[in-house]
Amino acid sequence: MTTSGSAAGTPSGVTAAMRLRGEHHWFEEPTQPPPRRYVIGLILAQFVFFVALLGPAIVGVGLKINSLVGAGVIAEDGAEGALAVLAGVGAACAVVANVVFGRLSDHTRSRWGRRRPWIVAGTSIMTVGLAVMGLAPSLLLATLGWGIAQIGANMTLAPFVATIADQVPRFRRGSITALLGIAQNVGILGGTYVAELFIDNIPVMFIGPSLLAIVAMVVFAFLLPDKVLPVSPPRMTLREWAETFWVDPRRYPDFALAWWSRFLVTLGSFMFTTFRFFFLQRELGLDEGETVRLITQSVLVYTLALVATAWIAGKVSDLLGRRKIFVWSSTMLFALGTVLLAGVSTETQFLLVEVLLGFAYGIYVGVDLALVTDVLPNPDDAGKDLGVFNIANALPQTLAPVIGGALIYVGAYPNYTLLLFVAGGSALAGAIVIFFIKGVR
Repeated sequence: MTTSGSAAGTPSGVTAAMRLRGEHHWFEEPTQPPPRRYVIGLILAQFVFFVALLGPAIVGVGLKINSLVGAGVIAEDGAEGALAVLAGVGAACAVVANVVFGRLSDHTRSRWGRRRPWIVAGTSIMTVGLAVMGLAPSLLLATLGWGIAQIGANMTLAPFVATIADQVPRFRRGSITALLGIAQNVGILGGTYVAELFIDNIPVMFIGPSLLAIVAMVVFAFLLPDKVLPVSPPRMTLREWAETFWVDPRRYPDFALAWWSRFLVTLGSFMFTTFRFFFLQRELGLDEGETVRLITQSVLVYTLALVATAWIAGKVSDLLGRRKIFVWSSTMLFALGTVLLAGVSTETQFLLVEVLLGFAYGIYVGVDLALVTDVLPNPDDAGKDLGVFNIANALPQTLAPVIGGALIYVGAYPNYTLLLFVAGGSALAGAIVIFFIKGVR
């Protein structure tokens, strides 16, 4: 990019007027399809990473809490409360880490590029945290380990996802983000199988897959055509650091609306998934082994339904140049499925609802991230802005255990019906918000 009148020491394309507005443009937005090696590396790294992270998150956390109950560390009727504390602390760490390390990656100037150092370092720190959690003899240490794991995971994820804005042009983002969503959810499925395989060896369940994730991210770092900043960015002021957690909704209303939609959908989703382990035990009368088996089966059918719809939705969205209709319609269907969970009384009914949820969420993940990257305020601050957006993923994971935990204790314990109706209402509100986005069709 060339612009006449650039000041000495300032990258071409940065004008005085842009400086006064607080804008900068280090790189042009990509216009050519990304290298095949990048796409393959992105998808495989996403898959292995989520095997390592979500196996512990979906099944391992419940097993860890149960092991502490069995050891007398936690009272049996305090399991949901303990889970709410652990999950809430981890999600709070994720909120801060994703934004901070997203912005740091935007401003990193090293010979290895902007994103690579954080991707590899974060996965290593995640592994340390998972090891602490897997070996922890108390709720305090387990919570500390989960917090460290979430810091490391989001140190990785913020720059990892930002590479899409760096490398992928708008006309290919639906296809790429659909593949990324598929890889993530297949990774979740793989994580549940790993958890089932090592149900009697929690430390291996937590540590083993994470070591493989380090290898996968190192390989991705080699394949990534990461960009090196042409000059050192200006030193950030305290005000700019404070604004790391903020994108002005008045200047970027579409981004703000997309943020609120994701927040509400994620809140509704995690109000159930946080307590799914104990929901199946309490409502369907399953023991621990049966619960892990049913979760694995449900994730399998959910993922199959998701894979069947995500890729098609992403491709069709790219071809039509439309995002909103896919996002709001799938979110409404997801809200319906969440409410239907309140009426399940058998394993078969539960699995059928999971198919519906997977179908709806497949369309959602196939298009929503493409919509988000289309409304990013500044492509040069993609890591920071995606970090701000990821607050809409992480903050609900902090609030969902607290809100859900409170709802379960309203009236007759455990009140999962109230929990699921509130969760469905939250997802429905997330669908309605999408209608007001104007900059994307």
